[in-house]
Amino acid sequence: MIEKFCLFLTKKIRKSMPEITDERAEVINYGLQLIIGEVPKTFIMLLIAYLLGILELSILAFLIISPYRMFSGGFHLKTHIGCIIGTTLFYCGNVMLSKVIAFNSISKIVFTLAVWVFSMWMIKLYAPADTENVPIISKKIRKTKKIMSYITLTLTLLIGVFIRNSVISNMFIFGCLIQTLSITRFMYKLTNNKYGYEEYCKNEI
Repeated sequence: MIEKFCLFLTKKIRKSMPEITDERAEVINYGLQLIIGEVPKTFIMLLIAYLLGILELSILAFLIISPYRMFSGGFHLKTHIGCIIGTTLFYCGNVMLSKVIAFNSISKIVFTLAVWVFSMWMIKLYAPADTENVPIISKKIRKTKKIMSYITLTLTLLIGVFIRNSVISNMFIFGCLIQTLSITRFMYKLTNNKYGYEEYCKNEI
């Protein structure tokens, strides 16, 4: 239903703007699917969070990781159902994990440092992690997003270390780890995704 509606909108846009190429139309269609698909996906995720009694914390988990996710990117699941499940696991799972696991002050610092080192390396290798449908081609934009990924990761982890509430503190740290995993080649292969920039470079050769 969402795909058909977005295709209808894309055709309307092309009709009013004939200069749009086929490739550009595909990007527009994909963007519309992401935007329109976000509404039911977010609603369902929040409903599940409410039923689990973690609505406020799940919203906070979303806000915590959004800056880092915005710059570092990550894979996209192919179906709307898969996307709903993945989003729910990403945010609600972070909250549940943060409530179950307890760190003492030393173990939290050691774990956070390990997450930081691992994430910095993954950012160097893969960020910004784009997709075939929306590749990030500009080298300037890629460089900016990579630098901002380093910065937002570091700031998020630092905030997590100094927050006294153990659950919220864990949400900062686990959120960074989960987001970093979403840009790795392993997760891209597992979810049948490809890095858009790599595919673009292959086609240019």
